[in-house]
Amino acid sequence: MAGRSWAGTTLDDRKAARRGQLVDAGLDLLGTQGSAGVSVRAVCRHAKLTERYFYESFTDREELVVAVYEHIGEQARQALVDAVSDTAEPAERAKAAVRAFVELMLDDPRKGRVLLLAPITDPALTTRGIALLPSFAELVSGQLSHGDAAERQMTSIGLVGALSNVFIAYLDGSLKVSRERLIEHCVRLVLGADREPVGGAETPPRKRPNA
Repeated sequence: MAGRSWAGTTLDDRKAARRGQLVDAGLDLLGTQGSAGVSVRAVCRHAKLTERYFYESFTDREELVVAVYEHIGEQARQALVDAVSDTAEPAERAKAAVRAFVELMLDDPRKGRVLLLAPITDPALTTRGIALLPSFAELVSGQLSHGDAAERQMTSIGLVGALSNVFIAYLDGSLKVSRERLIEHCVRLVLGADREPVGGAETPPRKRPNA
């Protein structure tokens, strides 16, 4: 049955398209109205679909919210991977990564609010937001040049926390600076963190693959 086509599309294609509509609606509501604006009824109304189609893809409202969050989290991860893939120079990598993240989070503020603000207010995302942090920290750690594995891990965890809070303050309006100043500050944070640890034996800078 799933392989049968109608008007040029299969049942699975139509189901995937409806799921995409629901995720897009969830992004719009969560990213503009916050958690309080996201209910099954509101999402269906926004997506112009019936509740029957909602439960075709999601068991409940919480599962949809997690799907929206993971969708944006994967976009952010991929944007960072793509940004650092074409240069081996540390300052340029840092600038490219920060700029890519800023563009994703601020050009469409809904995505920034979903990734950084929603986990603070929506119980469905509290543990999921915490679970996603190690993957970002691991990505940052892979770009650091100094220190042993434990040092790079600690540095990357600290950087992700610091940068997240800077972006949260920018998104909620408590930090009022220009976009360029925000980027410059975040680049300085990244470059300032990637240096030889103070005290103890020095560890030679780590060679990056394909550098």
